[in-house]
Amino acid sequence: MSAPTRAATVTDAATSRRLGSTGVGAILSVGGTAGLVASSVLTLEKLAVVADPTYRPSCSINPVISCGSIMTSWQAELFGFPNPLLGLVGFTVVLTTGVAVLAGAGLPRWYWNGLFTGLTAAVAFVHWLIFQSLYRIEALCPYCMVVWLVTVLCWWYCLLHLEVVQKDRPARLWQRLHRLHTVLPTVWALTVLALVAQAFWSYWQTLL
Repeated sequence: MSAPTRAATVTDAATSRRLGSTGVGAILSVGGTAGLVASSVLTLEKLAVVADPTYRPSCSINPVISCGSIMTSWQAELFGFPNPLLGLVGFTVVLTTGVAVLAGAGLPRWYWNGLFTGLTAAVAFVHWLIFQSLYRIEALCPYCMVVWLVTVLCWWYCLLHLEVVQKDRPARLWQRLHRLHTVLPTVWALTVLALVAQAFWSYWQTLL
């Protein structure tokens, strides 16, 4: 093995270890906190709308950024109760996990498998909500968009950490993914922004 190859392998392994402990703990803690705050605000706003149908949510700013339009849609209660309640439970688990990891807790493999399964379901639900928001309800909710972002981030870094938990030394492909760990979230975010720009382009033009 050449010197550059050995150096790259050492770098990849070091990155994997960082993301497998402190890094993933910090991401889950920050993501869980942001998601929990956003879900809490959405829950309170939803309760206000239920109590007073004429109430205008704080995040209803214009025809596009209109939380009220989303909150009164059937998609906002897909399972028979307000969607943000799922966030309150889910992000509490994510935040607790992040804090536990930062505190040095060694969580078992089955726990990480369970967390990843839950986050995978959440990511699937988030993408369904993105489609509904852009092409059916035709409105955006800033707090919902925060939830979209942190859900994908927590899922991605949980996946990378799970590979470290499952194997002492991740395969070379996974080592590269660890080294380039910011690429996928960045591409995802830019793709969503492009879809938002395209879906509401006629409105954005009126602001120019």
